[in-house]
Amino acid sequence: MKIKEIIVVEGKDDTVAVRRALDADTIETNGSAINEQTIKRIKLAQETRGVIIFTDPDFPGEKIRNTIDQQVPGCKHAFLPKGEAIHKYGKGVGVEHATIESIQNALRNAHLMQEAITEQITKEDLLTAGLIAGQGSKEKRERLGEFLKIGYTNGKQLHKRLMMFQVSKESFAEALRMLEAGGKK
Repeated sequence: MKIKEIIVVEGKDDTVAVRRALDADTIETNGSAINEQTIKRIKLAQETRGVIIFTDPDFPGEKIRNTIDQQVPGCKHAFLPKGEAIHKYGKGVGVEHATIESIQNALRNAHLMQEAITEQITKEDLLTAGLIAGQGSKEKRERLGEFLKIGYTNGKQLHKRLMMFQVSKESFAEALRMLEAGGKK
């Protein structure tokens, strides 16, 4: 599998894991304190080949993703479910711990974030579905993120993520049906 876009990862171990899974070039952020030089490289990569942001499914990874997304518009986003990024002995979470298949699937399903959507999902829809402010809501959000391939997010950020990825009401309803049925997409 060959990827045209340049993949932005957090560190060297992530680059090794990505290159084990496919033929791709990477830019490493070297942590969440992304310097201006790295942002310039990402901007150039976006202008010439396109960029896929592929960070760890944890708080620092989300911080890096948001920083890049704000400064370099138009990047695609790939998400790895947290359960597929856990070290085999439970010592950390990261892209470097994922299997080749998990990395390939995440990159194959990379999304372009958008700001507008026609029929919007409301915060009331999220409450009604038990995705925020309720027992088991965290687990439901994790599974919803897997079904929709948008990654995990907390309750406050879920609505924003659904809007950015232009998840339609139909796709949302289908994911909820799958979630309630206990199935996998």
